[in-house]
Amino acid sequence: MSLVISELLRLLGTPLVMDELYTLDFAVLASEPLYSVSPIRALVFLFKWAADREVDDIGEGQSRGPRTGGVYDPDFSGFYAKQASIFYWFTKEIIPLVVQNACATLAIVNALGNIPDLPVGNELGDVFSFGVGMDPLSLGEVLTSSSDLRRIHNSLSPPAAISLDGLNLPKGEAEDAYHFVVYVPIGDDLYELDGLKRYAVNHGKIADIWVEKALSVIQQRIELYPAGSIEFNLQAIRPDPLPILSSSLPPELTPAEAQELRHEEEAKRRRWEFENALRRHNHLGLAIGLLQALAKVSVSTQVTGDTGDSANTLWEKTLNDAKEKMKVRIEKRREMLAMAGKGKAIPEDMDLDA
Repeated sequence: MSLVISELLRLLGTPLVMDELYTLDFAVLASEPLYSVSPIRALVFLFKWAADREVDDIGEGQSRGPRTGGVYDPDFSGFYAKQASIFYWFTKEIIPLVVQNACATLAIVNALGNIPDLPVGNELGDVFSFGVGMDPLSLGEVLTSSSDLRRIHNSLSPPAAISLDGLNLPKGEAEDAYHFVVYVPIGDDLYELDGLKRYAVNHGKIADIWVEKALSVIQQRIELYPAGSIEFNLQAIRPDPLPILSSSLPPELTPAEAQELRHEEEAKRRRWEFENALRRHNHLGLAIGLLQALAKVSVSTQVTGDTGDSANTLWEKTLNDAKEKMKVRIEKRREMLAMAGKGKAIPEDMDLDA
């Protein structure tokens, strides 16, 4: 996801990127060289949305805030666009996208609108200028009517090789709903901007470092879920460190540390470029060709399995091997998330594909 959002940030004309975080332990996060070179400007939290956990906390006969913590601020003066009017635009009228893609774009725009002195492109700058003084619902309408933002958003969508629209197929099980919210410092307070909430949510004064307070708030939110839940992801919006590392030596780093960090960031960009190309490529023709070739060979070929049984065809062996590899990847992913949830650093040699 980092590569997609980083590309979105670039297309919006900002000097920012997004990085995935693997710990909620501020001490571990602050010890990383990247933290001092490229300070975090906003946090984007992705989670599995459930109505019973997202309802309001009712007290003294009125809603004082969400159950997930904090207090509603109806007088919030920053940039806050509500999502209700954007769902239909992103998912029906323009292009059939999944809802989480739409709320990701909204979360990013809400974050960018509250970062002081941030350079942005003309498209986003026009939205911010036109929306000054508007209420959250009206700001949502402004985003809806922006053909430039619509074009940028849709340009990041993978090709739709197969469309099932209009076939009136029976509905299967409802997919889990995932949602993006933003945590950002505004003045001396920590705010949560959630496009589904009625107001911006104030999480109180920032005593020292805003990221430390935000991580604590997110940890408390995760604890509302059953023990062992892993349906979370945390991303940091920060200045692109490559220009910083390429222009001068940051005072916080030694020359060797700066060189190593620059090489890591350059390798990350090459990986993003490759993965983005794969994402945007239509692989339908390749998949059909491979399946046809495999089917032809499988008809007349039998493969001896680990037990010496030669009844399995090449087709069956290929499917079984793929299933086993995916099981290993899932277990590794769960282990990595469990380590991150406990504040442990992810070993560098812990590769999903190893």
